[in-house]
Amino acid sequence: MSKRAVFVGTALAVLIAATATWAAMDPIATRKAVMKNNGAAMGALAAMAKGEAEFDARVANLAVRTLYNGSADIPGLFPPGTETGGDTEALPAIWSDAAGFAAKAEAMNAAAAKLIANPIEDLAGVQAALGALGQTCQGCHETYRMKKG
Repeated sequence: MSKRAVFVGTALAVLIAATATWAAMDPIATRKAVMKNNGAAMGALAAMAKGEAEFDARVANLAVRTLYNGSADIPGLFPPGTETGGDTEALPAIWSDAAGFAAKAEAMNAAAAKLIANPIEDLAGVQAALGALGQTCQGCHETYRMKKG
């Protein structure tokens, strides 16, 4: 296993553990941490898919598990009263269309659950996973996340 794969796996595990601590303190910081974890997991998959990182089934499946755990209660990370502050990128549509937002989050969780049930075994699996998960991320971000820049 490459040093990069070990680093990515360790970093994802540390970020997951840290999220539980932040949850008790600040819901905006918590959701930012969860989204950062999700971004790191997607980044690990993307790096493998692009050939920028060596394929490692353990890292790929850890990334999927991270996305599954990180999407398990996304709506719960956006409680009423957290619409503003903390330099949030959350759009008001999250709260005005809570059912639609919850459905998008569930779609991500379901996509990750399918990948957990059928673990990634090769580069083609990484590419397929990235496509399936990427569509769920993009679908949510287009409607519920403020565009940067």
